[in-house]
Amino acid sequence: MSVSNFPVTHYSNSMQLEIRRFASLVSWIISPVIVAPAAYLHIVLLGYSKIPNHRTWFTVLFLSSTIAPMFLIYGLKKIGRVSDYNITFREQRFLPLLVLVGVNLIGYEFMKQLDAPRFLSGILLFNAVNTVFILLVTLQWKISIHLLSLTSSIALLVLFFGSSYLLLLLSVPLLMWSRIYLKAHNFMQTLVGACIGFLIMYGELKWWLSL
Repeated sequence: MSVSNFPVTHYSNSMQLEIRRFASLVSWIISPVIVAPAAYLHIVLLGYSKIPNHRTWFTVLFLSSTIAPMFLIYGLKKIGRVSDYNITFREQRFLPLLVLVGVNLIGYEFMKQLDAPRFLSGILLFNAVNTVFILLVTLQWKISIHLLSLTSSIALLVLFFGSSYLLLLLSVPLLMWSRIYLKAHNFMQTLVGACIGFLIMYGELKWWLSL
């Protein structure tokens, strides 16, 4: 490398590093363990705060969607069953997804015992159903759980509060770029995750609430 090219190359490398850091930050902020509980908290606080059991209902949702997955993935990484906290490799996703199906079903049973509103219990029921779907897809293909979680959470907010929350879908392209830039997924894996996440959660819960 010539001396004259050094500043340009150094600047380029620095820019790439900063872009990668930003992409990583986006992936962590708009991640399933943050987005889902944030949506649940928003729904519980604005929709059910006057009901005495609302904190208990949120606790069950939070334990099922955030605490249990975090401890599960931490434990699996500790014993070498997964290589990283994002479970980058498709082949390593089957066991944690299978366990999370059970966790969500247990959470659903707790919600029924606590006489939770049908909307809240339905969240955990269809989290379990949709995790089975992801598990089956994972046998042959890799779908973006980040995008699926984001758009399914937006679907919950749209169903509960109305169409104004569709504006949150503007965050989808940013997360898609982040996951693609980090080489965690390709374009189709992020697009399919985003589309399926919104459509199935919206359709499932709308049907569930109509029963």
